[in-house]
Amino acid sequence: MFAEYDTGGFYDEMFSPGGVPRPGCEFLAEALSALSDAELRHRQQAADASFLSRGVTFTVYNDKAGLEKIFPFDIIPRIIRAEEWAVMERGLRQRVDALNRFLCDIYGEQRIVRDGVIPEHVITSSKGFRKQCMGLRPPLGVWCHVSGIDLVRHGDGKYYVLEDNIRTPSGVSYVLENREVMKKILPEVFERAGVQRVSTYPVQLLETLQALSDRRDPTVVVLTPGVHNSAYFEHSYLAQKMGIELVEGSDLVIDGGEVKMRTTRGFQRVDVIYRRIDDDFLDPRAFRQDSLLGVPGLMDAYAGGKVALANAPGTGVADDKVVYAYVPAMIRHYLKEEPILPNVPTYVCWDDKDREHVLANLDKLVVKAANESGGYGMLIGPHATPELREEFAKRIADNPRNYIAQPTLALSRAPTRVGPEGAPHAEASRIEGRHVDLRPYVLAGKDIRVLAGGLTRVALRKGSLVVNSSQGGGSKDTWVLHAPEPKPAGGAPC
Repeated sequence: MFAEYDTGGFYDEMFSPGGVPRPGCEFLAEALSALSDAELRHRQQAADASFLSRGVTFTVYNDKAGLEKIFPFDIIPRIIRAEEWAVMERGLRQRVDALNRFLCDIYGEQRIVRDGVIPEHVITSSKGFRKQCMGLRPPLGVWCHVSGIDLVRHGDGKYYVLEDNIRTPSGVSYVLENREVMKKILPEVFERAGVQRVSTYPVQLLETLQALSDRRDPTVVVLTPGVHNSAYFEHSYLAQKMGIELVEGSDLVIDGGEVKMRTTRGFQRVDVIYRRIDDDFLDPRAFRQDSLLGVPGLMDAYAGGKVALANAPGTGVADDKVVYAYVPAMIRHYLKEEPILPNVPTYVCWDDKDREHVLANLDKLVVKAANESGGYGMLIGPHATPELREEFAKRIADNPRNYIAQPTLALSRAPTRVGPEGAPHAEASRIEGRHVDLRPYVLAGKDIRVLAGGLTRVALRKGSLVVNSSQGGGSKDTWVLHAPEPKPAGGAPC
């Protein structure tokens, strides 16, 4: 199967440049090679059928062929060794700790501004900064309870943080579903691998949310914008797994300063809301007045301590890609530590010197809009036309605060089953490398917990660096291996 596999000069997650399986991947290469092409196709078809029957979908708003899509999935998993994961986990805890301290600070004393670590205008000009949140004190002092931190591995073999997703990060439902499918279609390989569990995530998420209330048995709900949202499958999935209600804004009212839910038995008090609605639409009295998705008066109830919101309003400032450039400085400022997981080197275009460098090197850099996501608002300079580079140069000149630039990275690749047109599908007959990233999920409440692995997203188009599902990407199951059992110190066996 892998005899003709070519790493293509990139760092490959499974094979070294000489084609030898990397440590921890030997068993997977051996097990997959023992299966015939027909057997692999059969198992891929079984995986696709399982996702279809379970309704594992996402929405692509700009796809004329239809909104609802089955999330593309490749059955060759991505392996992460225990010792690699231990470093990543420490780095993720460190980063989320610093981001929470930053949010608490900027909506309070703003010491980080006074100390000259980050310019005030970078914060106040961010679209995610909410003046309405100044002086608020969320339960436990935690602002981002659920985070998705995007990591990439460069050609040097090191992991870098590419992006912080703090407002309403999505994708964890695919992590859980991918694992359930893999356990069924490759049971003999999975059982042999010694993979760390992910199935405890819904319980841990519920415990994190419940900890935000002082009540003994708090009522927790998931607030969704509704069925037309791109992540609605995940909203309903997580509510079901946690055993709590999925509600829309029209299901909630403010009564006596408290948030209450309409039920067939009358109003029921709500103590914690896991909201999957952006700030703008959360409360028409506090934010956008034309919003029909939120709950009028919700922010007053939140400020009065009558309800907890996860994630807290105002966390979007930490999603800002310009603010991202300052996270290493935040870690040093708040924690007095060096970052364990480095940022990708970043030029901020509001700075005259940085902007001059960016405009002179648009053909070599990746340019990103500060508040876009899903692969939108981005220029990949080496692959862009002169006309598109010229257009981005004008955008940067017109609104320099809205753009950052980074060097192009040689994203690592992983073996992926592909078909005639180079994209994975059930009839695939060969294996090629495709670029991947990783989105681990971090829960912060009374403590900080990291889900083992996360969502490995794969760029299905040949040569593409864009892994987002909205741009044609897919996913793989991520197997974080258990640490090997320590060998006996010596002596005769029992």
